[in-house]
Amino acid sequence: MNETKDAQMILSGTLPGSERTTLSGGRTTPTVVIEPRRSPLDLDLRAIWQFRELLYFLVWRDIKVRYKQTVLGVGWAILQPLLTMMIFTIVFSYFAKIPSEGIPYPIFAYSALLPWTYFAQAIGRCSSSVIGDASLITKVYFPRLIIPLASVIPPLVDFCWSLLILVGMMAWYGIGITWNLLAMPAFLLLALLTALGVGLWLSALNVRYRDVTHVVPFIIQIWMFVSPIVYPVSLVPEKWRLLYSLNPMVGVIEGFRWAVLGKGAPDLLVLGISSFMVLVLLVGGLVFFKRMEKTFADDI
Repeated sequence: MNETKDAQMILSGTLPGSERTTLSGGRTTPTVVIEPRRSPLDLDLRAIWQFRELLYFLVWRDIKVRYKQTVLGVGWAILQPLLTMMIFTIVFSYFAKIPSEGIPYPIFAYSALLPWTYFAQAIGRCSSSVIGDASLITKVYFPRLIIPLASVIPPLVDFCWSLLILVGMMAWYGIGITWNLLAMPAFLLLALLTALGVGLWLSALNVRYRDVTHVVPFIIQIWMFVSPIVYPVSLVPEKWRLLYSLNPMVGVIEGFRWAVLGKGAPDLLVLGISSFMVLVLLVGGLVFFKRMEKTFADDI
């Protein structure tokens, strides 16, 4: 495939720790030296930086593939959260009468669906990323961490398109933009790190146990209903609030709502616990991924 050839061209440069050997005739060839990690947390960021062009290539490839030969194009990025919001509004607002803390329910639901839709798409892509790029892994050396990292970036494009619809809805309902909006990138970053942390676990497991591919949609479906998307955190009983906060997406969604809508400041305890869980998932995922990556080529 042309994409594999392009990637191999990117990978043809000198690797970290390599030296150039001069041959007869003045030609030089790189001598690759791959050294073992000193610790489980040795991420080899220098190597990742040197292969940044490969990261860019993988991201751009996924973006092009997503919109190639589609009728609606970016319309799919808008339709998914928009139609879901309409269904949630009919079922949970009109029928179930779930409160929305003084915010019009369509805005309440849609503002939570934006970070959630990004999160769900990023996990789906990340969990199958290593398997999907098996041809690269078995043929050339590069920092394997680049593959899951590249898979959580393309869904940000869909997020940006969907965000435009939220701005239009806010104008329709007369909700103004506040200075809280400056905090939105921080909560989006939390969503990205959460997706990357979970995706690192799933992508590494998926190499050895292909059942993971079938389990991921079920996990995402259950996770959605234990996150404050169709209901506010205030509906969760106080005695269960601490346990509920262990869900890292609770802090992300509540913080995102507050940043975009400027109403209902998130509970700092809930936000702090959720942020801590993001860190735990990310660090644990990095250690597990780095431990498993040495057998990727054999297992694939």
